[in-house]
Amino acid sequence: MPTSTTNVDQLSINTIRTLSMDAVQKANSGHPGTPMALAPVAYTLWTEWMRFDPQHPIWPARDRFVLSCGHASMLLYSLLHLCGVRQVDPMGEPREELGITLEDIKNFRQLHSPCAGHPEYGAAPGIETTTGPLGQGVGNSVGMALAGKWLAARYDRPDFAMFGYRVFCICSDGDLMEGAGCEAASLAGHLRLDNLCWIYDDNHITIEGSTELSFSEDVGRRFEALGWNVAKVSDANDLPAINAALNRFESCSDRPTLIVLRSVIGYGAPNKQNTHSAHGSPLGESEIQLAKKFFDWPVDSTFLVPDDVRAHFAETVAKRGEQEYQAWLDRLADYQYKYPEAAAELELIWQGNLPNNWAAKIPEFPPGKPLATRSASGKVLNAIAKEIPWLIGGSADLAPSNNTLLDNSDDVIGGEFTGRNLHFGVREHAMAAVCNGLSLCGLRAYAGTFFVFTDYMRPSLRLSSIMHQPVMYILTHDSIGLGEDGPTHQPIEHLAACRAIPGLVVFRPCDANEVAAGYRATMPLRRPTALILTRQNVPTIDRQRYASASGAERGGYILWDSDKSPQIILIGTGSEVQLCLDAAEQLAREQVRVRVVSLPSWELFEMQDEAYRNKVMPALISARVAVEVGIRQGWDRYLGPTGEFIGLSSFGASAPFERLYEHFDITVPAVLAAAKKQLGR
Repeated sequence: MPTSTTNVDQLSINTIRTLSMDAVQKANSGHPGTPMALAPVAYTLWTEWMRFDPQHPIWPARDRFVLSCGHASMLLYSLLHLCGVRQVDPMGEPREELGITLEDIKNFRQLHSPCAGHPEYGAAPGIETTTGPLGQGVGNSVGMALAGKWLAARYDRPDFAMFGYRVFCICSDGDLMEGAGCEAASLAGHLRLDNLCWIYDDNHITIEGSTELSFSEDVGRRFEALGWNVAKVSDANDLPAINAALNRFESCSDRPTLIVLRSVIGYGAPNKQNTHSAHGSPLGESEIQLAKKFFDWPVDSTFLVPDDVRAHFAETVAKRGEQEYQAWLDRLADYQYKYPEAAAELELIWQGNLPNNWAAKIPEFPPGKPLATRSASGKVLNAIAKEIPWLIGGSADLAPSNNTLLDNSDDVIGGEFTGRNLHFGVREHAMAAVCNGLSLCGLRAYAGTFFVFTDYMRPSLRLSSIMHQPVMYILTHDSIGLGEDGPTHQPIEHLAACRAIPGLVVFRPCDANEVAAGYRATMPLRRPTALILTRQNVPTIDRQRYASASGAERGGYILWDSDKSPQIILIGTGSEVQLCLDAAEQLAREQVRVRVVSLPSWELFEMQDEAYRNKVMPALISARVAVEVGIRQGWDRYLGPTGEFIGLSSFGASAPFERLYEHFDITVPAVLAAAKKQLGR
């Protein structure tokens, strides 16, 4: 035990520092410097400001803490351990065991430890989001703050303040350099999210060296221009100054707050010039011993947690959190009695469930009039929005093209949060990160843009899947079928790229009724969905003549079949299914036994049992042709070694879409030729 340190504040701060040093050293991997430098502000935030009950760590009205500079993960793990955050069961009820044990910290960055190299959502309670790539955490924090404002606007009552939580986010130079971070900051300032506080670790260092190499802007002035309240703390060890800055945040009622906190990375390490080492690698045993001596800490101790520190966190974080949780629980009981319908909605949100009748008003589309699948999506989206009041989202400035506007719903604008139509502006990356934040708070979020611009939001899209968040991505203008805008706007490799993301369900419907089936199949899933939709009109298939679109809910199904066992299978997705049907009709007239399979979602199809999959595409039938306006990559699993693929192997061109299909030979004659080649091989 340290003997000469009598100040429990300093004792607690140094405990965070030494746990971080020891964990990184034992792992021989990690970043000790930032946790050491930021220990004072994190300690102050948790012990004096955070409304957080360690016994009930997923309490919906809790304040959120986001460590956007995820490489400083030991800062978060140390805090969660010292606070005594408990594990929860699948129903969200607390268990006896700690979420982060000292043994977990000793196994930092090791297999099966919740203390991963960067915080991973779901690994332990209190880890509010996965923050690996810089810029993601700050983007998520905007979504969380927006969710808090929206929930309060919808569910608070004059006599019941059920929400109003705050979001605190520690971020780094890298977070603010990344374009996603600036996009998110711009949107937060526009929306005037006064419940959002970013604490910027202004340490003047990145992995390559001093920030002077590439970053010379005045961050505070930039954020003032973005509509933020800016406070400055010149010394990260000055606890009164930190509290004063947080008071400034608390008193600001019309904009988010940035606290610019000047720190020295690896504070306490004797060689303060060796900041690069403190940033990205262990300090080394000798330097750790010198640092502990500087802290008046037992130099030979490892993973030491003084009893006084545990007691102090219990008396501050835990005691205050328990009182606030119990007070909220009492209000909730009264709220449930007085406002039962609103309370029932909240229960569904907290459980991650949908209303029983959520799909009741999904339309059925009559055959005949052609309809773009993006238009059908807008109709289905509005139908389910009537039954899911917490369905909220928007587009990256493309709502009229993406058909993402909800009828009879207001816009969410600066200071006004009762609406459900979000306008993200031309900020695809921040849009996806914000939607992840909304989803992490229980809202059903959707985001729209042109399919080709998934390139601009892929990191956030990928993190939706890593975190199992059911964000819906409504992606229109799905192919060369968009026509005259040309190659820059025509997605070619994007289907393959999205299908390559583990856990993401990609759904490319062939007509309006498959769109409806896609929503039915994917909305209940606890994973993200990418709906891939046409700009151009496509025929609405006559389901009296062909199979019901309900088969699409299984990812793939027999759309049309000959009377006897087929000789060949034509497989299509999206707008190309009609080419398969037209070719099949002609082949049938030539006495060829043919089957047409619509395969809108490989992922849903692969979820089916082997018997069903083999029924749809029997392994014995090797003559196969697949048609899709994209690249072949991935199709061999369905085509086998000898199947034919009709698609693209180059970028598109600028012309009317009909002309483009002819130019790239994605036509009925091409399907017929490929089929006859298969039959005659």
